[in-house]
Amino acid sequence: MKKTTKSAPKAAPAAKPGTFTKRQLPPGVRTAIQAAQEKKAENIVVLDLRSAASFTEYFLLLTGMNSRQTAALAEAIERDLKAVSLRPIGKEGAVRGEWILMDYGWLIVHIFSPAARDYYALEKLWGDAPSLSV
Repeated sequence: MKKTTKSAPKAAPAAKPGTFTKRQLPPGVRTAIQAAQEKKAENIVVLDLRSAASFTEYFLLLTGMNSRQTAALAEAIERDLKAVSLRPIGKEGAVRGEWILMDYGWLIVHIFSPAARDYYALEKLWGDAPSLSV
C-alpha cells in the first residue's frame, strides 16, 4: 500500500515578494504556531518553500531554551495538529532535544536549541524563500 500525505490547504498569495502574513498561512501552520507560542517558543519563523523546494511547502523554525522546553514544544505541536487530523510522517531528535524535526509532508517543523539554531542556520540556507517572523 502506498503511503500518502495530505497537502496543505491552499494559502493566499503573498502580499509582495519575500513577505506574507500569518493570516495567509494554511490553518495547520497557524495551529502549530499557536501551540509553540503557548509553550513560550522563541524566534518563531515560517519559511514559504513552495517555489524553492519540491519536498515540502513550509518550514516552521522555532527555538526552545533547553531540552525540556524543546520536548514540550514538540509534544504540544503534535497534540494540537493531531486534534485537527494532522499526524507526522516522522519525528527525529526528541531524545537529545537539540534539534527536533517533525515531518508532516507539506510542513516540516524544526525545534532547535539556541546553539543548534545558530549552527545550522536554516534561515540563511533558505534565505531566498519568503519568510515571516511571528
